[in-house]
Amino acid sequence: MESGRDDAVATTLDINGKSVAVSAGPETPLLWVLRDEAGLTGSKYGCGIGQCGACTVLADGSPIRSCSVPIASLAGVKIATIESLGGSHALQQAWVKHDVPQCGYCQSGQIMSAAALLATNPKPSDADIDAAMDGNICRCGAYQRIRAAIKDAAGLTPSGSGDSAETAKA
Repeated sequence: MESGRDDAVATTLDINGKSVAVSAGPETPLLWVLRDEAGLTGSKYGCGIGQCGACTVLADGSPIRSCSVPIASLAGVKIATIESLGGSHALQQAWVKHDVPQCGYCQSGQIMSAAALLATNPKPSDADIDAAMDGNICRCGAYQRIRAAIKDAAGLTPSGSGDSAETAKA
């Protein structure tokens, strides 16, 4: 993918609570700035068209696909990456407890979407979780464990009954 370096301009972004000066073209996708300029490699490149969710980060608390959002649209926006959770966030602990990751590639995007969900809905139903996580694709099919981890992080008892998300995505 083109990095946009030919038309690079100095831009300051608010990433994980810090002002980060970057030099990139205004149409450069946020993901490249995060990885190449800010050194934050937790967000992954998946499909490059905002369809798989591997690159999900939060913009003012809402999940966005960083592979398809140009930095020019992020002036004044607070960006949070997986690194902002610090490694001991309740979701990260639940992810480990429920042994969610298989290949692990989609996990940072999954966790960021889940963090956005719990920030706005601290006690989500299965349907709430399915709706919030729709679009975050796990090629390993760990959807049932993802839902259980989210419920655990929310202090809810993970249900073992049926997994409509897994069935729908199978």
